[in-house]
Amino acid sequence: MASVPSKPLLTDELDIVIPTIRNLDFLEMWRPYFQPYHLIIVQDGDPSRTIKVPDGFDYELYNRDDINRILGPKASCISFKDSACRCFGYMVSKKKYIFTIDDDCFVAKDPSGKEINALEQHIKNILSPSSPFFFNTLYDPYREGADFVRGYPFSLREGVPTAVSHGLWLNIPDYDAPTQLVKPRERNTRYVDAVLTIPKGTLFPMCGMNLTFDRELIGPAMYFGLMGDGQPIGRYDDMWAGWCTKVICDHMGWGIKTGLPYIWHSKASNPFVNLRKEYNGIFWQEEIIPFFQAANLSKDCTTVQKCYIELSKQVKEKLGKVDPYFVKLADAMVTWIEAWDELNPAGDSAKLPNGKAK
Repeated sequence: MASVPSKPLLTDELDIVIPTIRNLDFLEMWRPYFQPYHLIIVQDGDPSRTIKVPDGFDYELYNRDDINRILGPKASCISFKDSACRCFGYMVSKKKYIFTIDDDCFVAKDPSGKEINALEQHIKNILSPSSPFFFNTLYDPYREGADFVRGYPFSLREGVPTAVSHGLWLNIPDYDAPTQLVKPRERNTRYVDAVLTIPKGTLFPMCGMNLTFDRELIGPAMYFGLMGDGQPIGRYDDMWAGWCTKVICDHMGWGIKTGLPYIWHSKASNPFVNLRKEYNGIFWQEEIIPFFQAANLSKDCTTVQKCYIELSKQVKEKLGKVDPYFVKLADAMVTWIEAWDELNPAGDSAKLPNGKAK
């Protein structure tokens, strides 16, 4: 049973960013939901290859040659042969919001058999406040049919701006290679009808294949790092962006939601290839996580850019001791901000009210 989408929201204020190496036939299934929006397609791999996009979509497509032409020497901060290249799309967008999805993700159905309009749910999540400072046991109190429970402080019920909406996946779960190898046939069939704000001070693993964020608020922190070709690590691009973003959102007093909407993740990537990509990260994350848990940003960090530059210095100083890769990554973080600011002149990024850090 296909549901006819209600009037699409934010059609002039949201771009859909898709990284790909193949023809985008998957868009046919999304047509009723995505056609009203502008798409930014970031083609990875061989730029001489032609990627076919179904007729009727409004899109712009960038390949590696375009990235090099637009960013010049600063293109070194954009990953090659890795879906981390998607963050170039965030940089060139001129919209307030970004929804990013992988090309192996399809429309899921809820337990009643109705198609899930993932984009509509993300927009509902991001347009309603978050509650990171005090946990509400009925999950998102701003959803229809829910509210703040008894004992929830009235002074916190106004909530704070939502910077990120992190969606989930039915069918193929987002597992790491060791878990994939141990549970090759495991599929996620559990549909949990819940959205919750991740509490302040709590990190989470952010998956980039079904994700929406407020680009004007948090965009400069959504750098997917140096991954793939020529790098000693892969499959940690979205994780890195999520950890940086969460630390900055906690500092700025913004919220991140996770839960609905679900998409249908159609195919599992090769666990042996994944293990090769993740191998270093599996060790390094035992140092990376405590680093982010202890990261502290100064009161001078009143914009996302300032927060990100300060974080890059801490990455270089502390994680640089773990492996020289992190020195290179810290430099790329600075390059990313310089490139972002060139393409998005001052005045586009959010500041704390009255310049005060929380």
